[in-house]
Amino acid sequence: MKFRMRRMFPRAGAAALFCLVAVAISAGESPKPYGLAARPESKSFLQMPPRANGAIPKRLSQTGAFKNVRALAPADGLIPYDLIVPFWSDGAEKSRWISVPAGQQIEFAPAGEWVFPRGTVFVKNFSLRTNENDPRSRRRLETRLLVCDETGGVYGVVYKWRADGSDADLLAGDLTEAIPIQTSAGVRTQMWYYPSRADCLTCHTPGAGFVLGVETRQLNREFTYPSGVTDSELRAWNHAGLFDTHFSDADLERFPKLAATDDLSRSLEDRARSYLDANCANCHLPKGTVAGFDARYDTPLARQSLIDGPVLIDERIDGARVIAPNDIWRSILFMRANTTEAFKMPPLARNTIDGRGMKLLRDWIQSLPGPPTLPPPEISPRGGNFPQPIEVTIRAEAGAAIFYTLDGTVPTTSDLPYEKPIKISAPTIVRAKAFRPGFTKSITAQGIFLVGG
Repeated sequence: MKFRMRRMFPRAGAAALFCLVAVAISAGESPKPYGLAARPESKSFLQMPPRANGAIPKRLSQTGAFKNVRALAPADGLIPYDLIVPFWSDGAEKSRWISVPAGQQIEFAPAGEWVFPRGTVFVKNFSLRTNENDPRSRRRLETRLLVCDETGGVYGVVYKWRADGSDADLLAGDLTEAIPIQTSAGVRTQMWYYPSRADCLTCHTPGAGFVLGVETRQLNREFTYPSGVTDSELRAWNHAGLFDTHFSDADLERFPKLAATDDLSRSLEDRARSYLDANCANCHLPKGTVAGFDARYDTPLARQSLIDGPVLIDERIDGARVIAPNDIWRSILFMRANTTEAFKMPPLARNTIDGRGMKLLRDWIQSLPGPPTLPPPEISPRGGNFPQPIEVTIRAEAGAAIFYTLDGTVPTTSDLPYEKPIKISAPTIVRAKAFRPGFTKSITAQGIFLVGG
């Protein structure tokens, strides 16, 4: 669907709105209130420089984004918004605002990315619960600003909050901080990564449209505004004249809409593909990273190269695919999203695993047609340095036969069958694989044992 009624609002906005209200009243209906009664006036760039090489304010209170920074009260020109599926940020709670310069409009598109006028500023605040049992125990960590600069690109800056919450200070580079988190069992430490300005441009690329998440499929949702009115974000922005195109309320039903992770009214496939769109599509798209799949929800599943899609790096997994049907162990996408090791995805600013998101992906992968897959055998101990000879045991799912090798080769059913603990007295690589009729064989499990002096 392509819209050509350019700039119908705000030139004819008052007349058009009057006609709509008149029709509703004549039909005996009360017009539904709008989330934004009028468009707020906002200064281009706020107090930020038009380019990244300009004089960037040293404190958040100097950016023009907040009229009361301690209270986190946004300036009058900022519009709050939220997304259907937020990007996973190590469990942080986020608040978002946008400042669109007065007299400028967003180039709206029902599908794909929007184009924002120069001088637009996005503001995002990150808070982390420091007591898992107390939802009020939020600590402000950082506020990020993304500025649409005068060259047509973007730049980003990060302000780290002071311990007393009085203000936040500009960071010159990246920073990692250990955050103590109170749990029912005691205190754990969560590492938090504050990105550098260069890190911002790693994700906010030209291929991704510079701005992430602020698009039709993410804002096609209800939002409760500070006025207390709950309205569709698209409807509210449309009414306020933020778009260069006007559409009717009826069009909202025809626009794409991501599925929230917990929205059980939507299919498992829709929810999983929506999660991938929010967390992977900024890089995994035709003009993005070299990986061969397209994570955008707008792309039909059959053309995404997700299911049975080839991989460039197989992580030494036999039969590896982007997503292997009914096989989470050969699904490299799942493997890399479900780890914090060096090969994790996304690779930047993620130190924890999104348990709820991984359950969603696991459920979807295991729902795909295909024979059941055996999990890899468990080798105990897993490997390591041992001063004396040891015995190694291998366990597999009930009913599965285990075959192993001691020379580093991949086991087949022609190799040694596991029947009893294996005695290891010298440096050895133990590899094992499980087999069972009617099941896909397991991937190879491995343990490296350095025994003796």
